[in-house]
Amino acid sequence: MASYYYLMSSLPMLRSDSNLPVTYEKFLSYCKSEVSESNYRILESLTVESKSGPLISEWAKFYSAFKEELTYQRSKKMNISYPQPFDVDIEVKKAITAAVNDSDPLNAENTLLSIQFEKLDELIGIHSFDDHALFGYALKLKLLERKTVFDEKSGKTEFTRLVKGLEEQIQSIH
Repeated sequence: MASYYYLMSSLPMLRSDSNLPVTYEKFLSYCKSEVSESNYRILESLTVESKSGPLISEWAKFYSAFKEELTYQRSKKMNISYPQPFDVDIEVKKAITAAVNDSDPLNAENTLLSIQFEKLDELIGIHSFDDHALFGYALKLKLLERKTVFDEKSGKTEFTRLVKGLEEQIQSIH
């Protein structure tokens, strides 16, 4: 397993409640000469929904269950039938439920982001300078990239548009 002492120690710390300190493209430029070609290819195509690679396969199991629970909770809130998932940790289930029921959409998204960061921290564990740490960092960076699109005004506008569209669909059914 490769060691990335210089690379990992030179990267800025990532926290779910902070802004994106470095773009993913910049991160890739740091990795280009430091990681194997195969790992670099994985990093280039990495998304939060990727399924294979160091740490990523473990993350994929969690993320799949996380998405299922989130979809279930959102469907339940909108009185839409959706099968209840059973492979979600009870604490994660409680946190997702609280986020979905939060009246502030931005706060809800930040709560969901925090849950995902906590899971990545758990998966990374004591790894600091190896593939697990590198890919955990990359996934956190991908999650933070998504956060950069959160804008309260445009978020409310989009939310209103989506609710109106759902109301129109419901009306057309009845």
